[in-house]
Amino acid sequence: MINVIGLGNVLMGDDAVGPYVIEHLRAAYHCPDGVEFCDAGTPGLDLIPFMADTDACIIVDTVKAGGAPGDMRVYRLEQILANAPLPRLGPHEPGVKETLITLHLAGRGPREVVLIGVIPEQTEAWPGLSPVVRDRVPELIAQVAEELQRLGVPLVKRDAPGTADTWWERPVDATASSHAS
Repeated sequence: MINVIGLGNVLMGDDAVGPYVIEHLRAAYHCPDGVEFCDAGTPGLDLIPFMADTDACIIVDTVKAGGAPGDMRVYRLEQILANAPLPRLGPHEPGVKETLITLHLAGRGPREVVLIGVIPEQTEAWPGLSPVVRDRVPELIAQVAEELQRLGVPLVKRDAPGTADTWWERPVDATASSHAS
């Protein structure tokens, strides 16, 4: 089993890039047998169920790294585990490294992990990707496709692509009411 996991808070600007990529993958490609596209949101250490007992995990998220907003980075398992985990500042921070350490100690970790990240431009409380990060989405999807191909599971485009369900970017109808009588 291979899980493609999108991490991020959809209400915090560019932090939504992981779920955004997952929704675009679902809309444009058939999910191959043995692969699952997962929008994991902001799970903290609750990443364990998404990664336990899988053969491989491909994670899409924003990353803190040197470079310009929109720059893409690809990290493999060895690179992710190379340094001690940084202190988590909040309960919803992904905890990728901690999850991998926990799973590997339990003998249930994935043998391959790839983190495909993009440096965010803005992560304030506002839905929607910045233009510089939105412009990178096709490259992020292409990198996911390349990694799946490397793992022997090619993506197949849908004959008629659907529309990505990026519900968090829809305008709110202020006149709508959900009052029950």
